[in-house]
Amino acid sequence: MPTIALIGTCDTKLPELLYLRSQILLHPSTIVLLIDVGRHPVSHASITFGPSDLLSHYAEPSDNNPKDMDMQSLQSLPRNQLVELLSRLCTCHIQTLFSRQEIHGIVSLGGSNATSLAAPVMRDALPIGFPKMMVSTVASGDTGPYVGETDITMMYSVVDVAGLNEVLRGVLGNAAGAVVGMANAYGRRMRGREESGRGKETGEGKQEKKKARVGITMFGVTTPSVDAIRQYLESRYPGGVIETMVFHATGHGGKAMERLVRAGELDAVIDLTTTELADELVGGVMSAGPDRMRAAVEKGIPYIVSLGALDMVNFGPPGTVPERFRSKDTNERKLYEHNPTVTLLRTSVEECREIGRRICERLLEGGDASKIQVWIPKGGLSMLSVAGAPFEDRDADEALFETVREGLKGSGILVKEDERHVNDKGFAHDVAEAMAKFLGLPKGQES
Repeated sequence: MPTIALIGTCDTKLPELLYLRSQILLHPSTIVLLIDVGRHPVSHASITFGPSDLLSHYAEPSDNNPKDMDMQSLQSLPRNQLVELLSRLCTCHIQTLFSRQEIHGIVSLGGSNATSLAAPVMRDALPIGFPKMMVSTVASGDTGPYVGETDITMMYSVVDVAGLNEVLRGVLGNAAGAVVGMANAYGRRMRGREESGRGKETGEGKQEKKKARVGITMFGVTTPSVDAIRQYLESRYPGGVIETMVFHATGHGGKAMERLVRAGELDAVIDLTTTELADELVGGVMSAGPDRMRAAVEKGIPYIVSLGALDMVNFGPPGTVPERFRSKDTNERKLYEHNPTVTLLRTSVEECREIGRRICERLLEGGDASKIQVWIPKGGLSMLSVAGAPFEDRDADEALFETVREGLKGSGILVKEDERHVNDKGFAHDVAEAMAKFLGLPKGQES
């Protein structure tokens, strides 16, 4: 019997929310908890929890949010403060419901205001794997700020959420079916885990081996190496003892990996493709922010780092590359049109030196040095920087290598310099075997 949390502003979208609620309830044995996050109080039998309930249960004393804040005070807040406050209080409520296992899915409905309010609730209160859906008027634009590095599903409303009509009814009916389907799948998965756990406790069946979950970072220009690592681990260590999870290093991919490490969902990381640091430094479109490369160090899990794709910074179509990199006066900067929507900039000597400094800084933040290794592929950081390729630049590469080498000297972190390039199959297999040793696995069988 799935229970769905439905979030929306009942003072402005009540008919639409009630229709979505009714469509969810058409599915057998479903329950809907309608959570009102509107500015003005609304009285309706279908509302389970309203803004006054959020205030009374979860508000904490502060200069801007006294414990005795009432609905009148709430209504006087500027919109941005109102959204921030109600989002924070709703996050607490959803966390409570989730911790009690009282919900199995969540869905929100609204425009940009409701979407901005509900998105942090879903991102912060619920783990990856829990069903999350947003029906929104802004779902066809840049959804990155809403989804972040999580698994929120967004459905475009097509028309505005301003009155029921044939189009919106169809969208909301589909949304209801989708969130109920996801909730049922989630419930089956959770019941399976519970039954598996009970089997272990009573000694029923075979003891399930604990698999090592290894995250690997990848980019198009490092794909051969990642594929070789993954295939090596799966073929040499069969039987499900290792499960690999590959993250596309597009900014959100790196953030997703860091989130899963912090949540205890990854046991080790092969950070082969650290290119997001280049975008962070230079202003590219695929930065993962300043927390990249920190989670594994903080958690003290096995962490193998390489320098994959640090020879490039990512921009959009050629016209989006900043003028300072396209100017005729700076013709020493190499640009490469990867495809019609991605243009790459070769990192310079100075940029590579700073990237190396940042890598060292993050690896030296108090982690267990014995759990960290850095592998330097001196033959090339990607497909584009091997000998004869468009981004070949030995001076820039050496600036990066030297900075890492000198910055980690005496730290206890193993720095392994290898003459092969990052996509060399032998290099990839040696990295994979190093991780297997970290995990305490016996030497793999020949494939």
